[in-house]
Amino acid sequence: MDDEGHTYLCIDLKSFYASVECVARGLDPFTTNLVVADPTRTEKTICLAITPAMKALGIRNRCRVFEIPDGVDYIMAQPRMRRYMEVSADIYSIYLRYISPDDIHVYSIDECFIDATPYLTLYETTPRELAQTLMDAVLAETGICATAGIGTNLFLTKVALDVTAKHVPDHIGYLDRGTFEATIQHHRPITDIWNVGPGMARRLERYGVRDLAGVCRMDPELLYREFGTNAEYLIDHARGIEPCTIADIHAYRPGARSLMNGQVLACDYTYDDAIVVLKEMVDQLCLDLVEKGLVTSSISLYVGYAKERGSTEVPHTGATRRQSGRTNSHAKLLERFLTLWDETTRHDTAIRRINIGVGELMPEEFATTDLFDDVEADEREHRLQEAVIAVKGRFGKNALLRGMSLTEHATARERNDQVGGHHG
Repeated sequence: MDDEGHTYLCIDLKSFYASVECVARGLDPFTTNLVVADPTRTEKTICLAITPAMKALGIRNRCRVFEIPDGVDYIMAQPRMRRYMEVSADIYSIYLRYISPDDIHVYSIDECFIDATPYLTLYETTPRELAQTLMDAVLAETGICATAGIGTNLFLTKVALDVTAKHVPDHIGYLDRGTFEATIQHHRPITDIWNVGPGMARRLERYGVRDLAGVCRMDPELLYREFGTNAEYLIDHARGIEPCTIADIHAYRPGARSLMNGQVLACDYTYDDAIVVLKEMVDQLCLDLVEKGLVTSSISLYVGYAKERGSTEVPHTGATRRQSGRTNSHAKLLERFLTLWDETTRHDTAIRRINIGVGELMPEEFATTDLFDDVEADEREHRLQEAVIAVKGRFGKNALLRGMSLTEHATARERNDQVGGHHG
């Protein structure tokens, strides 16, 4: 079908969280108005999913609760992330009856790529028939409806799912290079295309480019000046080219490692109140480093603020700092994060999001010390961190807490009982 002779599938579980909640209630997601959102939060909370029935009313996915039009009656389901993970695992086990794990790439909790190439001969079937077999098995055993894309490389497969499958009765889209050039290259809006976000679209529009055909006409040197190394992917994708395979994905090992911790706050926080949350997040990040036997020489901080009246942009501050030594010491990293917080964070604006990260990770044996370090104190702290990890591992994350986590604005206790930032 292409130069390599590959055929790929991309299977997506339609409105997954909302469909799981409908199935649990014996309801049809195509006729039931249901949103998955935390009713204990404000009406500004994001709906993690809405049913196809609500999408048919023109309500956008991942809207905020207050954006649902008055007069639309709906069920609000509390997010249950553990349950969604269980159902996702059950569906993955269905795929494994037909496909080797070596030929599956799990892209997200509700989506996966499959290299179908060897199975077309094995099962004496067509790509569309194989996709339908998997979709039918998922529907019969879980009640979850799926859609699929078929393509001759991973990019075409994803676009076939995201764009083409929506416009065909069987919800199975297909693209090869020929059909891609005839249809998708001229498709608008360009943001429907995988990995083309609003920011990239705005930058392209400054050059009068509103679709992939326009990208093909642009000077590659201009694209590289505008987008840097990302221009390579954009140029290839504009022509329907994607050399990466599932085997390449499985074989990939990153040259650098990092750990991140982030959260959206439930309400507006002042500068001083948010410091408590920052300290809790650094505490957890340090425990993660010790548990994984890693040290870091780079820290990063991102702080997002409440939208200013009349603005569509979310203001933010933050920076990355490279440190002189490599460590996982809580005392040292907390001091560095507090310094970065003090240097970059605004005092006059309500805070709604905090993200922290550590990078340039290496094994603990590469930790560094200097003449001013108290080595014995560092070793005592490390043993204490290991003891905390052991207690939390045996008795739960809330078995040991710092005193600050019992204060009004702390979030660690609640988050320790959550999965992916939501109630389990």
